[in-house]
Amino acid sequence: MNMRKKPLRGLFVSHRKHTRDMPTEMMPVPKTVSIIMSQHMGPPCDVLVKKGETVKAGQVIGGGDAYFSTPVHASVSGTVLKIDEIIMPNGDRSRAVIMEADPEQVFHESCKPPAVHDKAGFLEAVRASGLVGLGGAGFPTHVKLNPPNPGQVDTLLINAAECEPYITSDYRTMMEEPEDVLAGIKAIMKYIEIPRCVIGIEDNKPEAMQAMAELFRNDDSVNVCKLKSKYPQGAEKVLIYETTGRIVPEGKLPADVGVIVVNVTTAAALAAYLRTGVPLINKRVTVDGGAVTRKKNLLVSIGTPISAVLEYCGGAKGELKKVVYGGPMMGLAVYDLAYPVVKNCNSLLFFGPDEVKNYEETACIRCGRCAWACPINLMPLKIDDAFDREDMDGLRATKVSLCFECGCCAYVCPARRDLTHTNRLSKARLKAADAKENAKEGGKPDGTETDH
Repeated sequence: MNMRKKPLRGLFVSHRKHTRDMPTEMMPVPKTVSIIMSQHMGPPCDVLVKKGETVKAGQVIGGGDAYFSTPVHASVSGTVLKIDEIIMPNGDRSRAVIMEADPEQVFHESCKPPAVHDKAGFLEAVRASGLVGLGGAGFPTHVKLNPPNPGQVDTLLINAAECEPYITSDYRTMMEEPEDVLAGIKAIMKYIEIPRCVIGIEDNKPEAMQAMAELFRNDDSVNVCKLKSKYPQGAEKVLIYETTGRIVPEGKLPADVGVIVVNVTTAAALAAYLRTGVPLINKRVTVDGGAVTRKKNLLVSIGTPISAVLEYCGGAKGELKKVVYGGPMMGLAVYDLAYPVVKNCNSLLFFGPDEVKNYEETACIRCGRCAWACPINLMPLKIDDAFDREDMDGLRATKVSLCFECGCCAYVCPARRDLTHTNRLSKARLKAADAKENAKEGGKPDGTETDH
């Protein structure tokens, strides 16, 4: 099923992998943690503890029956100070459990290796681990590993591209936890019955490619694929095309073309849970940027305030102009340093005045650079025009729903137009229009959401 025609477009951005050779440090448990209930795609968890309650590390403190819901665990042992509401960087609100850590740091009795004998038990263990896509997307792992067409999936694709500048947390996983990477991959292949695996790694990580090739040297079912260091190589659909030649059609999932994509750190974290029974309560985070005193790779308790991470890294040197949660291309600016580290946070970038420039947006000059840079051949110019006209049919015709907001179009635009934001708003506008139309067809009042 090789449909390869030519390499996809994209950008050759500066790598800036300053922390690639910095081993991961375990950051001490902070005084307080704020553990939010929305750490995955899908409905938020219900809070299962109350103010004043004593909680142990690894204990489930957020849960629910929704299929897309992934349990949330206490990352420390201590006392619940309060149940609060937090505004997240994307503007959404989430309930959060605010805890004061105790000096003992006792693990909950449930933290023991799960008994896994078949696929059902494996998927149950994956869900119990609290795992989501740790590359940044936050898609519940137990859902991803349970597609409706399991018999058609023939390839497990491990995303180890790590194409965003600065971030090296996945790289450190491969260098420091190779045996967990191996065990996680083999567990998925065994219980989901996937016959082959491809590990996609960009060519700016030769040591990681060598480590992974050596790890699977006697296993013909696992191959390492060398990828060009080109952004956004790690985007799911781009990675699938570049490693297998397969194209995921509009409205379809990777499983529909026989592929399941799993981040390399997710695979390693799964193996660690199967081995120890300790759920996802810590996260490896790259700390970088010109405004932080000491760049590091850290293993951080989930829920740790960004301010505590910054303090541990020596604080800010000079003026702190912007903090980015994630990579510089697809990450979100953080408005408050009290915001906590969550499951899918892979980097914290602290930028000073020399790294943050505000440009005035000017009129489009019709140069076509945005279309040239788009890895999936969209026309951001046409999307922008249709959005301004509030032309729903025009937006649908542009296929804006395919946009995964990589930021390439805005990055190359000489007029400094925020085309990525326009694409995001266009998708939201189409979703709202479709929901309204569905409500009419279902006999519900306008603006009423349909049941899920």
